[in-house]
Amino acid sequence: MSSTFRVLGIAGSLRKQSFNRALLRTAIELAPSSLTFETAEWGDIPLYDADVEAAGRPESVLRLRAQIAAADALLIATPEYNYSIPGGLKNAIDWASRPPEQPFHGKPLGLIGASGGDGGTMRSQYHWRQVAVFLNLQTLNKPEIFVRRGADKFDAAGNLTDEATRKALTQYLQSFAEWIAFHKK
Repeated sequence: MSSTFRVLGIAGSLRKQSFNRALLRTAIELAPSSLTFETAEWGDIPLYDADVEAAGRPESVLRLRAQIAAADALLIATPEYNYSIPGGLKNAIDWASRPPEQPFHGKPLGLIGASGGDGGTMRSQYHWRQVAVFLNLQTLNKPEIFVRRGADKFDAAGNLTDEATRKALTQYLQSFAEWIAFHKK
């Protein structure tokens, strides 16, 4: 792979010490050199309101849309809330997907996630795949990264200390780089 691809990393949690922010940081550290990262902050995006949109999209929405449009691919590190997608991040994605010029079309998508429980964000990632169909994102289906029992895998500083998980994440990122290259031919 001789090309370099720009990936927009999105942590699905606003909490600074979340497992998913830590997982995204680790992914950026472990990524092959063919991937360069920018991260998106979306916490200042208001709840979607068509009246607000009619008056003009908020700057925070324009910023996220521009980041998505400039990226070759997206990597979302998603928590799982009530067996599904975090509501705040879903709201940000809903804002960003509003016509015209939907910025997601055809972009490769990677999904990773960490949780404190045994599911490791399986249900959330499944729901993201459903959303990705509408957005026409090209989701990497295999391998999958579901980090279970995050408190056992990350230290107090947010470092991923579990070597098996680090190895799996490294392999995932290599597959993701290949997936992006396939879609960017």
